[in-house]
Amino acid sequence: MPDDQSAIPARDAKRLFAGLAGAPALLLAVSGGPDSVALMWLAARWRRALAQGPRLVAVTVDHGLRPEAAREARDVKRLARSLDLPHHTLRWTGPKPKTGVPAAARAARYRLLAQAARKHGATHILTAHTRDDQAETLLMRMLRGSGVAGLSAMARETERDGVLLTRPLLDISKAQLIATLKKARIGFADDPTNRDRSFTRPRLRALMPMLAAEGGDARNLARLAARIARANAALEVLVDGAEHYLASKSEDNSGAGFDAALFAVMPEEIRVRLLKRAIDRIGHEGPAELGKVETLLAAMDEALDGTLGKRESKLKQTLAGAVISVAAGRIRIGPAPPRRARSR
Repeated sequence: MPDDQSAIPARDAKRLFAGLAGAPALLLAVSGGPDSVALMWLAARWRRALAQGPRLVAVTVDHGLRPEAAREARDVKRLARSLDLPHHTLRWTGPKPKTGVPAAARAARYRLLAQAARKHGATHILTAHTRDDQAETLLMRMLRGSGVAGLSAMARETERDGVLLTRPLLDISKAQLIATLKKARIGFADDPTNRDRSFTRPRLRALMPMLAAEGGDARNLARLAARIARANAALEVLVDGAEHYLASKSEDNSGAGFDAALFAVMPEEIRVRLLKRAIDRIGHEGPAELGKVETLLAAMDEALDGTLGKRESKLKQTLAGAVISVAAGRIRIGPAPPRRARSR
């Protein structure tokens, strides 16, 4: 779609939802902003053109953080009804955190959306993330020092809580969506938090015009994320092969460790990923942080230098609910005992 300022024609909109016609139902996450309203309008137009297709259900999550949110949810409901779509408002209730509000709100939103998808028999949740969002996500992760997997940014489709989270607008600019709504004479809400520079994403958004002037526009940043995602997928295939190779050479059929000598000669990125996979699979405290896995690998390499040099060297550390040990030429990974409750 070469023109970022023009409305999306019907022939292109059809391609956005390719592969979804066979789903029994699709849940549309619609906040009331231009991106999600455009998603709902485009999806409704696509569905009307099908002789048979999925049921569409629009859902708005009211986080209870802004007084305008309830009115915006009612506006979405009215628009949904005009498109012959059922609409439901979900509310994030309970106490709200004093810090990390965007992350907590995002987690609550996806939890509520997954619950609604299961309730309505939807196999997919459609969100309105755009190419602009993809560029901002890449920048945020670059600044946080993410690895290759993190710099892949958002995938078009991921699994979450047993439901597929799909982003059909990931290659579309926000400007195109606004142009589409203007042509259709459809209104939308303006969320002031999108410009609140006390949050990271709006601060980066404000920098985008300057980055674009240097060639770092949303299109090029999203293209970079796509290329990194392609490299990440290739690396995962290599890690699969390395994992199978180590398992085939192991005398221990538990799958809980590696032969130290074979592990030591593999490229560092492969070893980091192998280690993280094993810890995430066996540990019970959530995904291991990449930086901590890298630090652990450095300690393991130091221990392995002694082991492979015929000098007995041992290591035993815990990370993310797993115990990692190096001894007798073998790396072993097992579950860590539960942490003791602190006495008061």
